[in-house]
Amino acid sequence: MDRRFLLVLGVSLVFALVVSGIFYQMTMRASTTAPTVARVEEKDVVVAAKPLTVGATIKPGDVKIAKVTASQFPRGAFSTVEEVMDRPLTSNILLDEPIQEGRLAARGSGLGIAPIIPVGMRAVSVRVTEVVGVAGFVLPGMRVDILLTGKPPDSFDVVTTTVLQNITVLSAGQTYQPDAKGQAINASTVTLLVSPDQAETLTLASQEGRIQLVLRNGSDHNIEKPPGREVRQLFGARRSSGSTPPVGGPPHDGTPQDGDAEGQSPFRVPRPRPTVIPAGLEATAPPPPAAAPPPPDEIVSFRGTVRTVEVVTNRKN
Repeated sequence: MDRRFLLVLGVSLVFALVVSGIFYQMTMRASTTAPTVARVEEKDVVVAAKPLTVGATIKPGDVKIAKVTASQFPRGAFSTVEEVMDRPLTSNILLDEPIQEGRLAARGSGLGIAPIIPVGMRAVSVRVTEVVGVAGFVLPGMRVDILLTGKPPDSFDVVTTTVLQNITVLSAGQTYQPDAKGQAINASTVTLLVSPDQAETLTLASQEGRIQLVLRNGSDHNIEKPPGREVRQLFGARRSSGSTPPVGGPPHDGTPQDGDAEGQSPFRVPRPRPTVIPAGLEATAPPPPAAAPPPPDEIVSFRGTVRTVEVVTNRKN
């Protein structure tokens, strides 16, 4: 065999081995320096197995367990079903939405509308008609003013005055949430969310006269001071000078007003004026009236069905 061919073949083999070794070293170095993929940690989260409505109590079939990453675990969510069992809902929850602490009331706080009443507040129901309830357009979550029409104790004229303002409608009939289509709710009662002082005012107002609900914008929280309106003012006459302002002054939103600290009457009751006796007349009081003469003596006799009466006259000797 030619020696030159063997030399070329040997040099080629050496060159191939050197190149292969360099490529192998580069591959191993790249594999050792490549970043390792971290393992994603997952956690259990309790989600709704079906749409849940406000006022309902969570039962075993209402929730299920889902998997989420630790970084996406919602704040206030739960990891076990036992933590949410038998707890009432304070708002609606959609399908597959995580159950959070802010959507639940305390276990044992009641059923229906009771869990959604904030601590320190009260729920008062009033009877309404299509006129009082603004033709059915008073929906849960809206805000209303309460007008009272009646006769104050110190006036003979009918007065309309605003007794409460910016009151939240808690429910209309048995409905705790507005209709998804915004349709009117025909209900015979409307439940209002009030403070204890407002509850007394509203209850007394419904007994003393006729109440009317007035809708207001949900973003309008201003408390106005309307003076009230008398019937005579509708015909161009001025307000009677002797009438006192109704509701102890301007309308209030639950805070006591001057002259209405007790908060027990929607109209201010006038204080009786003391009777002043002029000096020198105490001793000249009129004499008491003379006593009436005694009735005459009578003799009543019956003969069958005939009754006769004989008057006996007293003769003085």
